[in-house]
Parts: sequence; C-alpha cells; structure tokens
Amino acid sequence: MAAIPLILGLDEIVKHGSAKKRAATITKLSELFVQGAPIFGPQHVELFDGILIGLVPSAELSARAGVAARFASLSNAPPSVVDYLAREDEIQVAGPILSRSPLVTETALIEIARAKGQAHLAAISERDTIAAPVTDVILRRADREVVRVLAKNSGANFSQAGYSGLINRAAEDGVLALSLGQREDISPEGLKELLSRSVDVVRRRMFETAKPKQRIAINQAMLEISSAPRARLVKRDFAPAQRFILALHRSGGLNEAALLNFAKEHKYEEAVAAVSAMSGVPILTVDQLILGDRYDPILLIARGIGLEWATARALIVLRLGPGKMPSPPDIEEARLNYERLSSSTAQRVLVFWRARGK
Repeated sequence: MAAIPLILGLDEIVKHGSAKKRAATITKLSELFVQGAPIFGPQHVELFDGILIGLVPSAELSARAGVAARFASLSNAPPSVVDYLAREDEIQVAGPILSRSPLVTETALIEIARAKGQAHLAAISERDTIAAPVTDVILRRADREVVRVLAKNSGANFSQAGYSGLINRAAEDGVLALSLGQREDISPEGLKELLSRSVDVVRRRMFETAKPKQRIAINQAMLEISSAPRARLVKRDFAPAQRFILALHRSGGLNEAALLNFAKEHKYEEAVAAVSAMSGVPILTVDQLILGDRYDPILLIARGIGLEWATARALIVLRLGPGKMPSPPDIEEARLNYERLSSSTAQRVLVFWRARGK
C-alpha cells in the first residue's frame, strides 16, 4: 500500500513535524484513501480511520476542510473522522459532510441541528433525503432563509406538525409559499390552507410555475376554496336562464355587451348561464366559482374568454348581491391583478374546469 511509508513515519510527524508537514501528511493520506476507496475492505477503512482521527483534530483549518471535501461523498469513508468533521464548528469543514455524506446518522443530524447555528442547519437542509424527525428540529430553530432552503428540497420529509408550521410561516413569506405550492407531497387539505392564506399574486405565480401534475392539484384546491359555504346556501334553478341564453346565442345576440347588461341588472342566473355558454365551463361550476370567497376565479374565467375589465368588475359586484359593493382598495387590487393575468394562463385553467365538469 502506498500509505505504508507515511504510516511508518507518523510518530515522528506527530511529535516533531511542523504544522505544514502534518497538513501535507493528512492531505496525502486522505488522497490515497479516495484513490483506493472503491476496493478497500473494512480493515483498510479501520486502519485509515484510526490514523486520521489522531491527526485531523489538531490540523490546520485548510487541511481539515480538504479532508471533509474529499470524504463527503464516499459511502465507506473513515466513520470516526466523518463524525468528527460533521460536528465541527467551522462550517467550511462541517458543511460538505452535513450536506452530502451518507455516513452521518439521523441521530447525529438531530444532535447537530439542536446544537449548531444557521449555517449548519442550512447545510443539513441541502441533503438528498432528510427524515421528518430531523426537519422537525430544523424548523424549530431555523431562520427564514434556512426554512426556504428546506422547503425547496424535494427530498425533505415533513411531519404533520412540520407542514403546519411551514404553512403558518408561508402566510407572511411569499417565497416560502411558492416553494410549498410546488411540493407534490403536500396534502390536499394542506394545499387548500396554503392557498387560502396566500395573497392573489402568490397564488397566481404558484400556478404559473407549477409542473402539470401540481397545476391540477392547485386548480382542484382553488375550486374547492371557491365553492365555499355560500355556494350551498341558495338552490338556484338555471334551466329557464339556460334556455333563454341558448336562444340568444342562436340569434347571434350572446356577446359581452349582453353579459355586462345581465351583471349590471343583477340577473344572476342569466349572467351565469351566459358565462357558461361563452366559456364552455359547466354552469354549476361557474356558479361555484362566482360565489366563492375569493374573486380570483372570476378574473381567470373572464380573462380566459377575453372580457374587458368593466365586465369582469361587474361579475365581481354581482357575486355580492344588489346594493353591495367591494371596497375601493379591493376593486383596485382586482383590477391590477386582472391586468397582470395572462390569457394563456387563464385559458389553461378553463381547460381544467371544462374537463372537471364532464
């Protein structure tokens, strides 16, 4: 073994060698281990572990950091050395081990997460997989930036309490909310709570950046949110309005002007039937969307069929009933959101709502 000459001279290096000489020896031994790691058996690993654990703690920072960088991804790295490096206060030493080493146990990660600072928590949060007991500890101690890193990690697992804490923090952190909205392991109830506590611009961005599968989940959650209790308080008969709108369509009179007139005159059934005919979304779905707790679905369906803001506004007012008006700040927020909303995004949502009603 190429390390034999080094091993034979270790006593002399430890007792009388300069810091530079010790660092060079540690570097050489760790490099030799990396080269032989694919063929080393347990006895070789034990030999290197016993030697390096006696040298590494007293080595210079750069030497310790070099060993950590070389051993971080090895599945058979010297275990005592890895455990020592993982518990270092210097993040440039501990960081590579905490973020990548498969040898750091769950128990060790929990102990380190409880004792160390934010940089160590951030390193742990970057691991390929993180068990829920570990993330529970991190979430109790982490600052906003670390929590964001953890939420973006698809390999991080969260307990029910962990997810609840994340959703609570996301109510005041749009970046965190976006990351949580992309996670496919979030429960349907958790996703609904996240969306209900997020502002409109965050919810729209969440949908726009989601993968196709998650977009469906977000749409489903939004539809359930929008179907809120008020949609079930009134049982409406849409059949006469549907017949009237069908006749209007056949005569060429179904257009945005007619819809705007229905909304302004608070002809609810006719307005809903007109929106349904113009969008292709089932009438009961349109009813649920308009009567929901939020106006977002109205903006989506209006933009999807190319309505002017005046008509979208009239539909927002329609949902409140005669004699009632949204507050000026609310209507201004709706207008700004409508201007920012892209037709392509809205039309993709309409495709989902049409398919859901079949």
